[in-house]
Amino acid sequence: MIKTWASTTVVLCFCILLLTGAFICWIDLSVIVGSPIHDKIFSSWSSPKIPKKIQVPLNCTTGNLTETCPVNYSTTFQPYDSSPTSCPDYFRWIHEDLRPWKSTGISRDALERAKAHAHFRLIIIGGKAYVEHYSKPYQTRDVFTVWGILQLLRFYPGKVPDLELMFWCEDKPVIFKNNHQGPNATLPPVFHYCGHDDALDIVFPDWTFWGWAETNIRPWTSMLEGIRKGSKRMNWTEREPYAFWRGNPGVAPSREDLMKCNASDKHDWGVRLYIQDWAKETEEGYKNSNLEDQCTHRYKIYIEGAAWSVSEKYILACDSMTLLIKPDYYDFFMRSMMPMQHYWPIRPTNKCYDLKFAVEWGNNHIDKAQKIGKAGSKYIEKNLKMRDVYDYMFHLLNEYAKLLKLKPRIPVGAKEVCSETMACAKEGIEKEYMMESMVMSPSDRVPCSLPPPYDSHDLKAFLEKQERMRRKVEMRDDQPKRS
Repeated sequence: MIKTWASTTVVLCFCILLLTGAFICWIDLSVIVGSPIHDKIFSSWSSPKIPKKIQVPLNCTTGNLTETCPVNYSTTFQPYDSSPTSCPDYFRWIHEDLRPWKSTGISRDALERAKAHAHFRLIIIGGKAYVEHYSKPYQTRDVFTVWGILQLLRFYPGKVPDLELMFWCEDKPVIFKNNHQGPNATLPPVFHYCGHDDALDIVFPDWTFWGWAETNIRPWTSMLEGIRKGSKRMNWTEREPYAFWRGNPGVAPSREDLMKCNASDKHDWGVRLYIQDWAKETEEGYKNSNLEDQCTHRYKIYIEGAAWSVSEKYILACDSMTLLIKPDYYDFFMRSMMPMQHYWPIRPTNKCYDLKFAVEWGNNHIDKAQKIGKAGSKYIEKNLKMRDVYDYMFHLLNEYAKLLKLKPRIPVGAKEVCSETMACAKEGIEKEYMMESMVMSPSDRVPCSLPPPYDSHDLKAFLEKQERMRRKVEMRDDQPKRS
């Protein structure tokens, strides 16, 4: 009896050892093959739980919210990921745009001098926004600019510092250096959509990132995805072997001059140019202005309007090789782009010949032209997501606030604004675009890490490289005319 019991015990121990060994082997194998059972059992041991995103929907049901903001707006930012990524390189230009005030700071006097050049004053105190309007700009630029800033406050609640700023919403810069010279000159700080080498305007993302209601252009996230899909409808080599542009030539002499390059009985410069009649487009339901449908040519032309044009990002996103007629003005992201890497440069004084050469070169060097087009598109897709736009806004405002030598205050004429006061009473396409572009949850990670400013040597070297690449292309363009 004892012998039988002992034998049974030995067998049981042996079986337990076998099962234990098999279980250990199964664990090792499941790690290799990615067993879903293993993942289910051990995921709670190996991976921290990702908290569910907090949803902050628009609240249009309590009281008259066209006049009053909710009192329970969160100003607490609790990101899941506290390890910052690196910001795109163009963020370095934030330091350059603010450099004029680095040594002096921004006084109350300087800010109030800027009032004469502003459409509105924005105040942020304790995570809440207030706006004082001075004049109405063209269309709804101010509306969607303020809307975008409110979405930043929802994206990084409680993180944007207290500040006051003045904002100008027209095309051309408004603060020029030659009007503010001398050792004791007071420099008025004005935020604006574009800059110029002779101007002091502080460059800020334009209103179309949240939608351009008057032209049926949706918020940027939707547009970028739509253009990305549109560019895949046709293989690059099957696209029309011409340079394409559609726009309003009446806003600038340079565009009227461009129209001379259109195909005629005497010349074919390799370009196809179309006049955009926005009044007609509005009446006909924007049948000929869908940007998603305009990736049908191997080359697309960018040319400024009255100043910089919002069309730049849509053109670059198309995979076509961008033929960029040298601009006088710049937006916040384009200054780090490189000729012959992201686009082909065109001289403004020699448009027709340069465009013709670029098209012929591209058609004779298909792989190289396609590579430039895709590099420009990749630059936009990688570096200009809405998260990048919000991070740029955050860092620009944060660095600006550090320069203020004044205590932000709410003027008598300012009103508190929030998503509810702006969107609840809206109707039609404006309401639609606001709802589409509204930030529904705070960011799940901290802002990207702002790169340091250029030192004088690096900045000079970078600008010289850009100019060297432009001149290299110009020498190519001139060869046929010399021969």
